[in-house]
Amino acid sequence: MEIGEKLRNLRVQKNLTQEELGERTDLTKGYISQLERDLSSPSMETFFNILEVLGITPEQFFSEETLAQKIVYKDEDSTLYYDEENGYELKWLIPESNEKEMEPIVLTFDKNGQYKTFEPSLSETFIYVIDGSVSLILGETTYSAKKGEAMYYQATERHQLVNHSKGKSRALIVATESYL
Repeated sequence: MEIGEKLRNLRVQKNLTQEELGERTDLTKGYISQLERDLSSPSMETFFNILEVLGITPEQFFSEETLAQKIVYKDEDSTLYYDEENGYELKWLIPESNEKEMEPIVLTFDKNGQYKTFEPSLSETFIYVIDGSVSLILGETTYSAKKGEAMYYQATERHQLVNHSKGKSRALIVATESYL
């Protein structure tokens, strides 16, 4: 099996799109596509970064053995992505969470930061505000929560999360897998 095919299979198993893998690795969707088709070869640093995001070590990538379930995750297991243009940082707490029923992240907003708008889905989302305050725009209605408060909703309408505070805000978000 070619490395590209194995990377693609692993990405698909993790239920990531090429764009999502690119976001988490600071690579473009086009470059991920080239790697998966063996049209380009990544540097060792890029390859190790991709494997880290996919939640697998190089030894595991080249091994055929089945892995035991991981229970405890450390800070170094997390993956960071910073979107300077929109003023937010995503921290994926569990590398392979996108293949699970829920995906926990910590979202940190800069002043005036806003997260992308999501289309309606059957996903359920829990948000706990750690610092500052955030607003959820769900359809035509806006809901706000401050430090120590939580929100829980089914994402059946377009929705977006924005910083509602005059400074930084931080929230723990856990979303379930969306089947629509």
